[in-house]
Amino acid sequence: MTTPKFKRATLNAYQPPEHISQVSRALRSAGHKVALVPTMGALHAGHRELMRRAKRLPNTIVAASIFVNPLQFGAGEDFEAYPRRMEEDLATLGEAGVELAFTPKASDLYTDNAMVTVHPGPLGDELEGAARPGHFTGVLTVVAKLFNLLRPDYAFFGEKDYQQLVLIKKMVADLNIDTRVIGVPTVRERDGLALSSRNVYLTPEQREDAVVLSAALTAGAHVGRDGAEAVLEMARRTLAERPQVEVDYLELRGTDLGSAPVDGEARLLIAARVGSTRLIDNVGVLLGRAVDHPSVDLDAGE
Repeated sequence: MTTPKFKRATLNAYQPPEHISQVSRALRSAGHKVALVPTMGALHAGHRELMRRAKRLPNTIVAASIFVNPLQFGAGEDFEAYPRRMEEDLATLGEAGVELAFTPKASDLYTDNAMVTVHPGPLGDELEGAARPGHFTGVLTVVAKLFNLLRPDYAFFGEKDYQQLVLIKKMVADLNIDTRVIGVPTVRERDGLALSSRNVYLTPEQREDAVVLSAALTAGAHVGRDGAEAVLEMARRTLAERPQVEVDYLELRGTDLGSAPVDGEARLLIAARVGSTRLIDNVGVLLGRAVDHPSVDLDAGE
């Protein structure tokens, strides 16, 4: 079987799911690997870093999806307002060297009488799940559909959405999905603000306030040697400098989002409202004696 030839037009035209599946199948039959970068569009430097990492894999065709998934938005959330820039996003994919774009319609992925979804288990009701009921059911369901359609060998996700990354890895392991999920460290602005498609909602004043999230996480991580309570107290003290930022949660967890260890690797996570915009962020933390004997770079991804 000959290898499919990709042209820029591949990124400029809608492709039905069955065609995407056929192309992916042909690529794998021809001996290629397929790497998938799932997105909701409004692409920024964080997404480009996912694509850059995917492009580094040998003998691999990089695919990206753009789909604002209605199933992961709850009542009163910003589904209608979520930024949609398809023309610009497709140009970004082309510039990044992505060879295959999948831009499905909602009707391609969800039938009117669909009943089966992927339940995330107890972790899906904590942290982001507590604030956004049903959110992770929507995330895991659409990711499972994308994995079924493209059968990627690899899939790249940003660590900014750390709980999402943990749950997707858990789904892949529990459901025996033959895709390697690779986490990529959060990409930040120079002042530390984590890149997010929702940053466009911020006014200049709110943008300045939002930096306190990463500042609090960094301050907390720097006192990891002194234990979990010191980490949280330092982060809270930093957040108090911007009382206009409404913190939803600030939690220190293990890397699997279970209980944080006394000594070892942990994750410090935050969600807060800056004006009407809800932002999330997280950093890796070494606790206690692990500071003197680090085993990994907590922000190195995989």
